Amino acid sequence: MRTLALIKRILLQIVRDKRTLALLFIAPLLILTLMNLVFNGKTVKPILGIENGSQQLIESFKEVDIVAQEYVDISDIEHAISKYNLDGFLQIDGTETTLTLLNEDPTVAKSLEMKVKQVISKEVQFKLTGTNQSNDHIQTNYIYGSSDTKIFDTFSPILVGFFVFFFVFLISGIGLLNERTTGTLERLMATPIRRGEIVAAYLIGYGLLAFLQTVIVVLFSINVLDIILVGSFWNVILINVIVAIVALSLGILLSSFASSEFQMVQFIPLVIVPQIFFSGIFSIEGMADWLQVLAKLMPLYYAADALKGVMYKGATLSEISNDLYILLAFAVVFIILNLFALKRYRKL
Repeated sequence: MRTLALIKRILLQIVRDKRTLALLFIAPLLILTLMNLVFNGKTVKPILGIENGSQQLIESFKEVDIVAQEYVDISDIEHAISKYNLDGFLQIDGTETTLTLLNEDPTVAKSLEMKVKQVISKEVQFKLTGTNQSNDHIQTNYIYGSSDTKIFDTFSPILVGFFVFFFVFLISGIGLLNERTTGTLERLMATPIRRGEIVAAYLIGYGLLAFLQTVIVVLFSINVLDIILVGSFWNVILINVIVAIVALSLGILLSSFASSEFQMVQFIPLVIVPQIFFSGIFSIEGMADWLQVLAKLMPLYYAADALKGVMYKGATLSEISNDLYILLAFAVVFIILNLFALKRYRKL
């Protein structure tokens, strides 16, 4: 009977906690729906620019699901690929054929290279009867990475930013929550201190720890795990520090709406998990248009773009400045909301 009474008490506690019920029954459905939308997105055909290619060659590329676009007098291949949003560029100059791949996604690049070589090989054998020209006659160049680049090399920078965001969010949120549950925050609010001073103190205090954690994570990732780094190490540190500030301000904000560590953890599947799908680990271009818009409302979308730009592509600070400005805007918004959230404890 005592066991049954205890079971009844546990069930009543859960039923009375609407947030726990939502976590148990609604959150899994939302995440599964999101995964279904992400993984069942449309297939994006690679776009290949061609110079001095025949119409027959262009038609052959269409047959293997490559969007072929013809260009003339292209002097700067890298600029053309960036300007026209191409996945690769094929130059045919007499007997010399050069394929330049963007290689932003090694899976797409390797598939495109294989299909191009197959089509070129068939064209050569068709034109030159009895000739069996090898695919090796095609010279392949890469704008980013090399032929040895693996898919992990492209999203490992994203993982660095994600783990900085996740742990700073969790630690800062639970830290402030402990201040509330132990009565420390209430005692502070009973003094003449202002809300802005409290928010600034928590941001700076936890921010110093977040900065130290960021430096350790980045140094370990680059020097021990040998994660690719083409751009500036200091730019990577700067990006991750800004990411930590965003996570810190968001964690403190959401902790105001939790009454226990368990409720704080409940924010993870609703706030953290969706950002994984929109950070760039999975192809965003193949998602529905409204999902692409939703992705741009996620801080990690911009953090991932900046980190991948610096670590994999070698982007400069000016080239990722828009991402940094947007991340700072997220932080400012969360900090302002923190000021309003503290009104629940005292109006100043």
